[in-house]
Amino acid sequence: MSDDISDDIEDVVGVLTTRIEAHFGMGMDQLKATVAGAPTANRGATDVVKWHGLLAECQRGVERAEDALLAALETQPSEVDDPTMDLAHRVSAAVATRDRRALVVRWLLDSDAPGKKDLAAERLARLNRGARTGPAVQTSAPHRPAAVPPSAPSTGRAAQR
Repeated sequence: MSDDISDDIEDVVGVLTTRIEAHFGMGMDQLKATVAGAPTANRGATDVVKWHGLLAECQRGVERAEDALLAALETQPSEVDDPTMDLAHRVSAAVATRDRRALVVRWLLDSDAPGKKDLAAERLARLNRGARTGPAVQTSAPHRPAAVPPSAPSTGRAAQR
């Protein structure tokens, strides 16, 4: 993780929202509205808005799971029971999912991220394939020998009768 995220892990969504706003030069609400109005105009912006929404949704899930765990822990005696351990595992899974989504958002914002250069080159190659000047394979019919004229004597079995 980058330093700005590890320093303030409790507000992953806030840190990434700030980075998104700086990257696109507009607030999140304006970016969402822009993407909603023209979703194919900027694929990068569309992807970032989508994944930011997934990240924010996951963060709300983390908070709900943490609240449930804290409520269960307040009622526990000295030993934690199985249902409370299940809540702890749910918190852990929610945090892991949130962190994976945060990594996707960070990757989308980083133009130098591993795989981005290859991905851009692949997209460019796909676009350039449509700009060929000639066919990739021969499209004309192959040359066939001329047919035998009907007046020529046949040499098959039926001719011997």
